[in-house]
Amino acid sequence: MTGIQANGYSIYFNENGYKELNSLLAKNNYSTLFLLVDSNTNDLCSSLFLSHIETESPIEIIEFEAGETHKNIETCTEIWNVLTELGADRKSIILNLGGGVVSDLGGFIAATFKRGIDFINIPTSLLAMVDAAVGGKTGIDLGTIKNQIGVFNVPEMVLIDVRFLETLPPNEMRSGLAEMLKHGLIYDRNYWNLFLDLSKQNFDVLENLIYQSVVIKNTIVMEDPNEKGIRKILNFGHTLGHAIESYFLENTSKNNLLHGEAIAIGMILESHISKNKKLLSNSDYFEIKKTINAIFETVIFDKKDVEGILNLLIHDKKNEYGSVKFTLINGIGSAIFNQNADNEMIMKAFEDYKS
Repeated sequence: MTGIQANGYSIYFNENGYKELNSLLAKNNYSTLFLLVDSNTNDLCSSLFLSHIETESPIEIIEFEAGETHKNIETCTEIWNVLTELGADRKSIILNLGGGVVSDLGGFIAATFKRGIDFINIPTSLLAMVDAAVGGKTGIDLGTIKNQIGVFNVPEMVLIDVRFLETLPPNEMRSGLAEMLKHGLIYDRNYWNLFLDLSKQNFDVLENLIYQSVVIKNTIVMEDPNEKGIRKILNFGHTLGHAIESYFLENTSKNNLLHGEAIAIGMILESHISKNKKLLSNSDYFEIKKTINAIFETVIFDKKDVEGILNLLIHDKKNEYGSVKFTLINGIGSAIFNQNADNEMIMKAFEDYKS
């Protein structure tokens, strides 16, 4: 597959990606390579990755505990200290080998350590391949509030090796599908149509679907790198989705939802709001709801849950002047941003989700 040119870096695939990576490492003559992994990717992915690396620079592995609950400033502090103890300097590079948590956290650490050192994203989850590793967003959670602290900072390159997907459990694969579905809903109806009946899809072509998804996201980001305008359409499903994810993180009586599981719910809810605002036809809404519900299990929300989720909306990063802003879809394959929705509309969306 041909590489994809992004803003200041390129995205490469499979064997060609390793060739480009080794070339970049040789060219820049880094003092030390720091391989940042979580406890899962260290066990399942690091040996495959390291078997392809050709470098005379020393390699140090830094591991932290897997999971969204560790995507915080405490983990960053621990890793900054380890980097310091191991003699990292401004000619060091961090290689982020992992899913969305590793990509987000590792990019943020690289952006802030000694005022910025180079990093490369090597995503190992479907979600990270089509979303977190691409686009230059880095960040950590503040308590349970998603991605509240972070900066825009692009990697030196992104390397996508689809073989890492063989390490994923089914729920992690579904989580990544949510972002791919989103790309179709906001930008390309023909791409969305490929997911209408997954039983008819030959997932030997998954690599091509990933490639198309990355192209869609990168096209949007190239137009608006710092999310001042059109890039906001990538937040479809995320206003309510992030609030739902945060609510489940902070309630110990609830089982945590994966990012894609929460975003899938958010896309149904925000599609219902789009329908109520006359942006989306009834038939398109029911197609969206049916397709997503065929992939993801329905989650039960009681009145207290919905009230708690609504209270969390005030922390959403897209808010302006105290007003909650939504990205809504204007028919399948198109989206508009900076849209308002009152609590009554949101409550109606939750009621319909239950039905």
